[in-house]
This record gives sequence, C-alpha cells and structure tokens, in this order.
Amino acid sequence: MRYNSKFKIDISILVCIILFAIISIITIGSAQILLTDETNLVFKQIMWYGVGFILIGFIMFIGNKFLYKNAWILYMIGILSLILVLFFGATINDARCWFKIPGIGNIQPSEFMKIILIIVLGRMINDFKEKYNEPTVKQEFIFLIKVAIVVGIPSILTFLQPDTGVVLIYLLITFVMLFISGIRYRWFILVFGIFGLAVGIVLLTYFLNNDLFIKIFGSSFFLRVDRLLDWSSGSGYQLENGITAIGSGGLIGYGVNNTPIYFPEPQTDFIFAVFSNNFGFIGSIILLAIITFFDLRLVRLAIESPSNTNKYIIGGIIGMLIYQQLQNIGMTIGLMPITGITLPFISYGGSSLLSYMIMAGIIFNVSNENIRYRNYKTLEFF
Repeated sequence: MRYNSKFKIDISILVCIILFAIISIITIGSAQILLTDETNLVFKQIMWYGVGFILIGFIMFIGNKFLYKNAWILYMIGILSLILVLFFGATINDARCWFKIPGIGNIQPSEFMKIILIIVLGRMINDFKEKYNEPTVKQEFIFLIKVAIVVGIPSILTFLQPDTGVVLIYLLITFVMLFISGIRYRWFILVFGIFGLAVGIVLLTYFLNNDLFIKIFGSSFFLRVDRLLDWSSGSGYQLENGITAIGSGGLIGYGVNNTPIYFPEPQTDFIFAVFSNNFGFIGSIILLAIITFFDLRLVRLAIESPSNTNKYIIGGIIGMLIYQQLQNIGMTIGLMPITGITLPFISYGGSSLLSYMIMAGIIFNVSNENIRYRNYKTLEFF
C-alpha cells in the first residue's frame, strides 16, 4: 500500500520562522533609529523575507534529492564565487566579502557556501558509510584527508577575504557532522591536539614578539587576533554600550522604536542588545525560548528521519545554528569575543537570511519525508 502526500509542512517550525520574521522586522526598525544611513532596512528585510519564503517553496518543489545529486556542481559554483569575490568583490570595512549588485544590495558568497558544505559533507559521509560498513583505520584516514581538502579550499578562500568567523563555522559544521557519523574518536583527539599545538604556537609568538608575528602572519591577522583576545577585558565602546543597553531595559524594556543608547552595528552583530533594550528581560526570555524550541524541534527531526543523509545534514544545520546563536548572544553580553557573527533569522542581512531560508526549505523537505514515512508505515501496518 502506498501513501501519497506532496507537501506536509511542519507547523511548529513554520510558526517559529514566522515569529522570527516578526521579531526581526520590529527590532531592525528600532535599530534603524541608531543609524545615520537613510536606507530603509525594514523594507529591505521584509523584501528578503519575501524572497526567502519563495526560496523555501522552490527548494520544496525540487526536493532534497535533487540537491544531494548535484552536490558537487553546487560545490564548484560556490568555490568559483569565492574566487571571483576576491578579485571583483566590494571592499567594506577592509574586507572583500561581497558582490555589490546595484538595486539589490550586497551578496556574500560565503553565507551560501555554508549550506553547500553541509550538503556535500552529508553526501560524502553517507557514501562512505554505505561503501564501508565497518571501515578500517586506513580507510577512515583516507576519507578524512578528502574531507580536509573539500573543507580546506573554501576555508582558505574565505580566510583571505578576510572572514575568520565564517571559517570557524565551516570547521564547526565539519566537526559536528563527522562526530554524529560515528567515526573513531581517536581522530578528534588527534585533530584537537594538533589544533591546540598550532594555536599555542601562534599565541606564544603573538605575546612574545609582535614584530615577528606580523612578519610571519601579516598585520591583518595580527589585528584579528588582537580583537579576539581583547574581549576578555570587557572594554570597548560597542561592548560597553551594548551591555548597558541590555541592562537598562529592565523587566519589560523601553518599548518599540525607543533605544536611547547608541552602539555600532545594532542591526546585525548587536541585534540582541536592541531587542533586550526594547522588550526587557521578559522579552529576552521569550525570544530565547522560541530559539530553544526551534533547535530542539530540529534535533527531534534528525532523530526521527529514516535517511542517514538527512540526519547528517540536519546535524550540520543544528551545529551551525546553535554556534551562531551562542556566539552572537554571548558576544553581546561579554561572554564571547566579538567576531561579527549574526543572529540567525533575526539580524539584518540579505545573504545570511536567504541562506537560512534555503536551509528551512531543506528542513521542511526532511519533515515532509518523515511524515510520509510514518503514514506509510501506519497504513502498511493496517
């Protein structure tokens, strides 16, 4: 007996995304007051969300199998875009990360590369597990070398832009997906050991001889390390004013369009500070509850999926989202270094928002497959 159903939407996930959209648009409207730029960010965010929902529909129409089948074509397109942006991209704040498209805005290829990496790694891991039911140490080592090459190429290109924050996301996605794939834990111990040694050498050089550090790694990397290490002092105009804005919001906040304290990048990096200032402690708890519910729903979705590829890909999406949520909110309240990581679905930005909406389309496809599978098994039982 067969069960046919075209699009079964997970209502709980859809409601979360709609709530994110409402929160995002309202908070960006409040952040707009702090900006001298006359661009109507609220209208543009509404436009991006509109395009995003169209993308969700398109992804659901073509299906995840189409994406998995053409993963390597998507990878080549992503790599090409990262190369082209280094030569033809617009330079903003000493970084060349965007294509400037007149009448549309800035498009950041690395945001879409995150999705492409998740899809490619999901396919690579699934193909490897199907080929080797119980792989040997040598087979796993060769596979990990291939993964390192696939992840290393976009990581280097993105680092050159420079965008260290996105590179960290690439690496985190890889770690999470490999971890849930069930490969031997010794590889993680080895990688962490090598990574720790490399970081130790870099930091030792940084603290002992700044001139030597700049000579080896360049002044740009020196400034990035300096910025990462400076967060622990709790100093800095942006951080101090952001924390003050959060604290001054009190229990219920100042209300919409009423943010009396200025701090840089309120519409992107410090969007949580604007929201907390407007809606206070109670509003912040509600937002965190919605985010937590959304993440837990994705975890359940991955557990229930009969497809291993879907499990790996949802796992990569969850790892990326949770990292960005913790990093963005953490840096806003002084618990994490300021890295320019945006808050998913909430911060202003065309490329980042569209990338999350594409992921949402993939998530809805997985949910649809799960619903059809459960209904099929139920009908088969009867």
